[in-house]
Amino acid sequence: MSKIKDIVQHLESIAPLAYQESYDNAGLIVGDANKKVSNILITLDVTEEVIAEAISKNCELIVAHHPIIFKGLKKLTGCNYVERTVIEAIKNDIAVYASHTNLDNIKNGVNAKIAEKLNLYNTEILSPKKGSLAKLSVFVPKENATALKSALHDAGAGQIGAYEDCAFESVGIGSFLPTDKANPSIGKQGKLETVEEHKIEVIFPMHLKNKVLSAMNQAHPYEEVAYYLHQLENTYHDLGSGMIGEIEMEMKAKDFFDYLKERMGLTVIKHTKEINRKIKRVAICGGSGAFLISQAINKKADIYISSDIKYHEFFDAEERLIIADIGHYESERFTNEIFYAILKENFANIALHLGQTVTNPIKYY
Repeated sequence: MSKIKDIVQHLESIAPLAYQESYDNAGLIVGDANKKVSNILITLDVTEEVIAEAISKNCELIVAHHPIIFKGLKKLTGCNYVERTVIEAIKNDIAVYASHTNLDNIKNGVNAKIAEKLNLYNTEILSPKKGSLAKLSVFVPKENATALKSALHDAGAGQIGAYEDCAFESVGIGSFLPTDKANPSIGKQGKLETVEEHKIEVIFPMHLKNKVLSAMNQAHPYEEVAYYLHQLENTYHDLGSGMIGEIEMEMKAKDFFDYLKERMGLTVIKHTKEINRKIKRVAICGGSGAFLISQAINKKADIYISSDIKYHEFFDAEERLIIADIGHYESERFTNEIFYAILKENFANIALHLGQTVTNPIKYY
C-alpha cells in the first residue's frame, strides 16, 4: 500500500516546491508522511466542512490547491476557521497537502487547465521566469564521456524546449598531480599526469541540482570531479506566470463573454469596457492576476482573464485590451481535475474522491 510520502514525492516531481513563490506555503502541512493511504479527497480549499467530508469518506489525505496554513500559527485554540480546521485534521489523523503557486507556475498546471477549457491553441507562458536554469560544465576522460552524458540526461539535464538530451562537448588536455593522500583512478601519487578529457556542458532546471550532481559523481571515474556550476539568466519558457493563446475563430466581445460563461461555468463577469476589436488572442491567469496586466498588454492580448482585480487596476487596461475578472474560485475550480489525472495514472490502488463541498466564500445575488 502506498504511503503519503509516495503521493507527495510524485506530486512534487511534477510541481516541485522550488517553483512556489517566496510568500507561499505549499507542501505537506499536516500529517505523518509515513502513514499508509487508501483514500484521498481532492479539493480547492481546506475548511472544517472539507475535513468533515474527508471523515465521511474515510480519507487519510486531503490534496488541495490552497494551503490551509498560509502564515505562521502561534497557537491552536480554535479561535478562527484555520485553527479549527487544523485541529480537526489532527484529531482525526487526516493529512493535508497543498500544491499552490508551484502548480500555478508549471507549464501544464492551473493555467493550462483554463486554456484547455477555453480551447486555446498556440499557448505559451505569459510571463516566463528567469534565473531558474543552471549550466553544468564537467571534465571527464574521453572513454567515460558517453556514459557520463547518459547519466546526466537520465537525471533530467539537457532538455531545452522540445529538445531532449542536449549537450555541448569539446576536447582538451587535463593535467593533475595526485598527492600522497590521493587514490587516483588514473595516474600515480607524486607524478604529474596529463589526460585527454572531454568537457561536457548541459543545462537543467535549478531544482534538479542535487539529482544532477549526484548522477555526475556516481558516473564519473575520478575521485575528485572537476566541474563548474553556473546559475543562468536565460528565460525558462516552461516555467512562469499566466498563459496566452488564441481561440480558433475570433468573436465579438459579447459573444466571447457568453462563451467564457459557458466554458467556465460562470454566472457573472466583471470587466472593463468593450474595445472596438474582436477577441482572438486570450491571456489568462488563475487566481489573483493583476500583476500580469502589463504583460498581457505587451503580448498583444485582446482580453485578459483573471480575478481579484482591484478598482484602480481596471484603469490599467487603458482600452488596449479588456480585463475580465471571473472570480478567484471560478478561475481555479477545475484545478481538482489536474490532481485527479496525476494521481489516477500513478496510484490505481488508491480511491480518489473529488470534493463535493463548495468552498467559495463569495455568493452572487
